[in-house]
Amino acid sequence: MGMRTVLFAGGVAMLLALLGTRYMIRFLVNRQYGQFIRDDGPTTHHTKRGTPTMGGIVIIAAVVIGYAVAHLATWTPPTASALLVLGLVTALGGVGFLDDWIKISRARSLGLHSTAKLALQTTIAIVFGVLAFTFPDERGLTPASPAISFLRDINWLHLPVWLAVIWIVLIISSWSNAANLTDGLDGLASGAATMVFAAYTLINVWQYNQSCAWGDAGPRCYEVRDPIDLAAVAMALAAACFGFLWWNASPAKIFMGDTGSLAIGGGLAALSIFTRTELLTLIVGGLFFIITMSVVLQVGYFKLTKGKRLFKMAPLQHHFELLGWSEVTITIRFWIICGVFVAFGVGLFYAEWVVGQ
Repeated sequence: MGMRTVLFAGGVAMLLALLGTRYMIRFLVNRQYGQFIRDDGPTTHHTKRGTPTMGGIVIIAAVVIGYAVAHLATWTPPTASALLVLGLVTALGGVGFLDDWIKISRARSLGLHSTAKLALQTTIAIVFGVLAFTFPDERGLTPASPAISFLRDINWLHLPVWLAVIWIVLIISSWSNAANLTDGLDGLASGAATMVFAAYTLINVWQYNQSCAWGDAGPRCYEVRDPIDLAAVAMALAAACFGFLWWNASPAKIFMGDTGSLAIGGGLAALSIFTRTELLTLIVGGLFFIITMSVVLQVGYFKLTKGKRLFKMAPLQHHFELLGWSEVTITIRFWIICGVFVAFGVGLFYAEWVVGQ
């Protein structure tokens, strides 16, 4: 297992997303499975009514098939860490699919009830959290660590396993909903996710090269399980989002829907947990964090001031729409912001290793 697996996974996933989305659009249009638009949103979005949604199905399928084909091509076995990430991505994508399907079948902009949606997300996250502390390898390492992590595990923030599972549930819930909130403009979430997953590919490859599993590992080696296989999953996710972006860029021919956004958030959460970079993800995924905080601040300010608004509309991208910015301008500028955060996060990760040598 090595870089060939990573490259195979990315190449196959991108090809499948690029070609598969085209046929998915045709399939959805023929059955009139289109998006319903919120009446309280920007009026410019009303032209998007009827655009095919649930494109996230293609992203998930491309990632899973890309990973499987890569392992068949290199004749290497899958690892527990990678299978858990793929399981979380698929399961949360399933919750998003239910949400999207209810919107389409009932011809409304509101899908799965918020309580039911949260209950399903929490259940999936608990199962993932419990399984993440099983499957020890020959060194006794499990996919997840009970310590809260930044650039690596923070030893003095070592949690009991039951509390670590709660922490994992919080991370998964936060990032899946952050990705969901970011998916508000054509190409915004898919483009940003491409950059963030590409960053995690680099992080995983670096952790593999500097793994404590190697006999000549230095004092700053990484105690991470299955880093190169996690790199294959991260590469497949980046490539699938990139291929999907061809059709999702403005004017979008298809939306990823909650199917895609919840799956992307789950993938980001799982990779942050398994690479021991949970708090670093606040920087690498800084755009997602800022957009989520805009909603938190809007709600908090509204309640504290009894009806006043901090932004014209939340999430933040819609605030700029109501200021008169074009959708393409907002998306590109937010991509630039995302790229700056990604570069800073990866740079910080590498700098910590260099300084420690």
